[in-house]
Amino acid sequence: MDTGDFVDSDEEYEVEEYAEPVERYYEENPYYPVCIGERLDRKYRIEHKLGHGGFSTVWLAHDMEKKKDVALKIMSPGEVGEHELYMQDEILRLVPETSNLLMYEATFILSGRHGDHRVLVFPVRAPNVVSHRTQASMASRMSAAYQLLKALASLHRSGIVHRDLNDGCILWGMKPLNRHDTDTKYELLGRPQKMLLETWRKGELVRPAKVPESLVTGKIYLGDFGHSIMAGTPVKRKTQSPVGYCAPERFHNVDPSYASDMWSYMCLFVELYLDYPLFNRSGCVSQVSDLVRVLGPLPEHWKGSFVFADASLGWWYDPSRGPDPVISLPAIIAHRRPKMGRTEQKHLLSVMAKGFRYDYDQRITADELLQDASFKALMKMHRTSGSD
Repeated sequence: MDTGDFVDSDEEYEVEEYAEPVERYYEENPYYPVCIGERLDRKYRIEHKLGHGGFSTVWLAHDMEKKKDVALKIMSPGEVGEHELYMQDEILRLVPETSNLLMYEATFILSGRHGDHRVLVFPVRAPNVVSHRTQASMASRMSAAYQLLKALASLHRSGIVHRDLNDGCILWGMKPLNRHDTDTKYELLGRPQKMLLETWRKGELVRPAKVPESLVTGKIYLGDFGHSIMAGTPVKRKTQSPVGYCAPERFHNVDPSYASDMWSYMCLFVELYLDYPLFNRSGCVSQVSDLVRVLGPLPEHWKGSFVFADASLGWWYDPSRGPDPVISLPAIIAHRRPKMGRTEQKHLLSVMAKGFRYDYDQRITADELLQDASFKALMKMHRTSGSD
């Protein structure tokens, strides 16, 4: 089969810019090296790269036995892969409605130099929702927000906290390519552009496929359950990454909860609604500083409990401060959507206020938001089923 093209030295930067960090193949818990065209577990022929995460690479493969395309999520060795398999099984056991959840179909093990790599076999899905938000219509984005909320509610009703809700774990549906040969797939997705990896086994660094809008469907899927927990489970690491989706109480040594999931959801909802990431910082201190500037001071009784105690700033907890009027929620809405009517702005601010409450015990739940009058009104304005 056609296995793509090795790039020239002056084009390597383009592969490195979009592919996974090459150094991760040489660390203690490394990625598993893969080549386009090779077969894994005797039946999965690798055809392209789909993407990567902090602990995995994801590949488009063709199941030679079942004659269909699949996505192979190859985990780094260690606890995360086994925990994701465990949580997948728990979700299948506990959650009655999984139509908007990305569930695995099969699993196998690859033996690596630093331990076993768990591989989960999934249906093929398109890139994440937020990365395609600018190409999607407002109606499509709000449909995605509504479907995501339903998926999150189904997890919460079954006692499961996602814990890692962010822009990378929500995927659009994708039309199947099973009937196409490899050449046609490459015409649609782009030919694999790759570099040779010098590791313990032959491998290639491959630029991910570019899924055209013509293949993207309107359904969304919530996945990545490698950090998910049963509600009430204490964890060592309280924060999440990217920190832009992390609830403020988690920066103050509070365990993940349904409420912290809802904060993360509200960040995604606003990003889809305004086509703008509300919080987009890379460090915990910068992120909390932004929260306070946009939303106002944190509760005074949180002072002294910041996860990096020596780095906390006293003004975060000063009750005399208010939101910075230049970057407050109303100011951000006015800047991003200057033609928004008063009624729409009122409903949007109402939803945001309920989701961005510092008092996590009073933060709106997924089921409550599904029934919230302002949320329903916004869905109705953009003609989604959430207005039913």
